[in-house]
Amino acid sequence: MASSPLPPPDTATARTRGAARELWRAVAGRVARTAAGVHRTWRRSLQFRVVTITLVASSVLVGGFAYLIADKITSILLESAKTDVKLRLESGADYATKQVALYNQPQEAQLQETIEGTVNYLAGGDPQQTSGVVVVITAQDFPVIQSRTAPAVDGVQRLISPELREAVADGNVASQIATGRLTGERTKYLAYGSPVPTRFGQIELYYLVPLARQDATAADARATVVATGVALVVLLGLLAALVTRLVVNPVRVAARTAQRLSAGLLDQRMVVNGEDDLALLAASFNQMATNLQRQILRLEEMSRLQRRFTSDVSHELRTPLTTVRMAADLIFAERDGFDPAVARSAELLQAELDRFEELLTDLLEISRFDAGFAMLDAEPTDLVPIVHRVVERLTGLAERVGVPIEVDLPEHEVIAEVDPRRVERVLRNLVGNAVEHGEGRPVVIRLGADETAVAITVRDHGVGLKPGEEKLVFNRFWRADPSRARQTGGTGLGLSISLEDARLHGGWLEAWGAPGQGAQFRLTLPARAGDRLTTSPLRLVPEDARLPYGGPGDAAPLTIGPAPGGALAIGPAPAREPDAAGAEVPS
Repeated sequence: MASSPLPPPDTATARTRGAARELWRAVAGRVARTAAGVHRTWRRSLQFRVVTITLVASSVLVGGFAYLIADKITSILLESAKTDVKLRLESGADYATKQVALYNQPQEAQLQETIEGTVNYLAGGDPQQTSGVVVVITAQDFPVIQSRTAPAVDGVQRLISPELREAVADGNVASQIATGRLTGERTKYLAYGSPVPTRFGQIELYYLVPLARQDATAADARATVVATGVALVVLLGLLAALVTRLVVNPVRVAARTAQRLSAGLLDQRMVVNGEDDLALLAASFNQMATNLQRQILRLEEMSRLQRRFTSDVSHELRTPLTTVRMAADLIFAERDGFDPAVARSAELLQAELDRFEELLTDLLEISRFDAGFAMLDAEPTDLVPIVHRVVERLTGLAERVGVPIEVDLPEHEVIAEVDPRRVERVLRNLVGNAVEHGEGRPVVIRLGADETAVAITVRDHGVGLKPGEEKLVFNRFWRADPSRARQTGGTGLGLSISLEDARLHGGWLEAWGAPGQGAQFRLTLPARAGDRLTTSPLRLVPEDARLPYGGPGDAAPLTIGPAPGGALAIGPAPAREPDAAGAEVPS
């Protein structure tokens, strides 16, 4: 049976590297996800942060304390062993000196037996015992003379280092710790040496004490300290978790209750248990919620009564206004036959009645918006004729104040599903407001469209808006300069109604202005009713603005339109960037 050929070495190496890279990517991805999860938990959980900090701090403290305790125990055991060996060494050296004092030459026949007896006596016991203290007598010029471990002479010589022998040969008592094997497994020994003077020179006495018992005791102590430290750290962590839970849980309950209150569930309250600080917090929170509920209900009732009063008064004034209108029209038609002062009074009466009727109409419209009764009657509509009608209606006013109106409209139709009456009213308010504040300079109206939206901008070159005023222009009855003489006879509700009309379409109404550069309003509506806007075909900040957005004296644009969930958003416009057509796209 033929065997399959092996892959080329380069192919196998490439596969191995590829598998290694995939494994590394998987491990790195898992580590990154774990780190991201820990970081997210760290940011969101106060309990996790407190427990983690407690564990880390207690681990460092307990670890340092355990190290110091274990090191101290080891030092005490070693010093005890050294003291004991040193005492035995001094006694043994005196005994060995007395035993060899009778010999004049190292070659004497009885010297070897005397040294052997001395070693056995100093070792104190059975000559075959090798698990305890090892006694060695040697000289500088020749190897070991006698040792309790005669079968392990090489091991004894390795435990007695040249440095130790040199120090003893100089007449000093010296020691060292070395690890070696005499019998069985490797063991750490404490080697202590002392010189023994004789008539024929100097011999050396060494005690080799195994430190296995001391090491075992130190290891047991370290294990006990570590186990105690770990148990203490775990206990501290559990205690921190328990204490933090007792504090964090009421805070979490308060947060959830506050969220329900902000969502409109005004009857939500916290449970009060005990009489401690947390109970006081819960009681105070409940009292605050009760007061807020009472005030909100009171304000809602006042708002309802105010809306009802406005609606009722507007309706009730319709009947006398109609009667007064009929009489005023009759007087106005016959004014040519009156005295000039009476004729002028008839003209003033007619103008003020027009303004009064316009105010009533705006009040009725506002009351419909407040009551939620406004309805959108959307139909496919060409916006170009609407712009022309608005311009034609306000041409006479523009000529009186010396403000030319310029239009920049597409040559083709601009069709969108809108309520034409409401769109015309919005444009009439915007253009009339621009003419009033135009300061004799042109008012420019532009119309743009794309696949999803249509937009109309109204630009004036008047005094402009001061920083922060772009947030106020849509307030009811607000005027940029109360001392200005009003040419249009407006009611102060036009931009507020325009805002509601834009919101009803699901569109945006935005304002930009800068001192000395005029102002620009932009109305953006979806091309199809019900669609959600994402872009605008026209820019909000004019291209001829001298200062870029955010520069000195530049006012921030204000976005007013539907927020997610159907709520009304009024605030600074989101950051936008031009798209390919030059429009601004929410980033």
